[in-house]
Amino acid sequence: MKNIIKENIKHLKQTFKLAKSDLIKTYNGAALGPAWALVKPSFLIFIYWFAFKYGLRKGGPIDGHAFVLWLIVGNLPWTYMNETIVSGANSIRSNRHLVTKMPFPMSTIMSFVSLSKLFVHVGLLFIVIAILLFNGYKPSIYWIQLFYYMPAMYLYFTVLAWITAPLSALSKDFLNLIKTVVNALFWVSGVIWNTYDIPKGPMQAIVLMNPITYFVNGYRNTFLFKRWFFETHFETLSFLLVFIYTIYIGALVYKKTNKVIRDVL
Repeated sequence: MKNIIKENIKHLKQTFKLAKSDLIKTYNGAALGPAWALVKPSFLIFIYWFAFKYGLRKGGPIDGHAFVLWLIVGNLPWTYMNETIVSGANSIRSNRHLVTKMPFPMSTIMSFVSLSKLFVHVGLLFIVIAILLFNGYKPSIYWIQLFYYMPAMYLYFTVLAWITAPLSALSKDFLNLIKTVVNALFWVSGVIWNTYDIPKGPMQAIVLMNPITYFVNGYRNTFLFKRWFFETHFETLSFLLVFIYTIYIGALVYKKTNKVIRDVL
């Protein structure tokens, strides 16, 4: 853990440069360039609005908030988490030249890949805020929670990549497993349904302990329900415990695989 922190601090400037480069590389050759990173989620937001305003009309208000706005706000962090889980798992394999052709610390690869997705997330955040303002929502003191949720989300899924990226580099089957699991996580993490509708008990507790659910509900609490993160005692404490455990497992996996991966790649 100490070595990982040292590596990231030492290469902090390079991490930002590589994050920018990774974003450009992803959309290289396209006329709009990195702007395409915002086009896809923005188009999805439009589809949600159109479908539930003129088509389905089955999503009733949730605690006084229009279902489509509730869905858009919840989808905002999910878009980042979805991209980061998959890209984070594939980060070492897709940047193998940094591992095999130069003495580059592998832990910073996961950092700059997650950071490049965070740049896109910030851009999409402004779009969602504009939609909320257009619909009569005024800026609130609760919005400062973004300075907690966004860094926490970035750190957690970067640390998660300490586990998934080395294992995916060693086995492509593991990478395919991650891609399959992500699709399932969309349906079980409360992105399109309200996790608080589950009766209180073991099942609700298990769902609320999911870090994805934590951030989805956290963004909704920030923009819609005006609820502080420390008011959701169980969810916040559960997230911190899961985060600490993930750090431990991530550091362990990184240590065990660090020297082997170069030979495998």
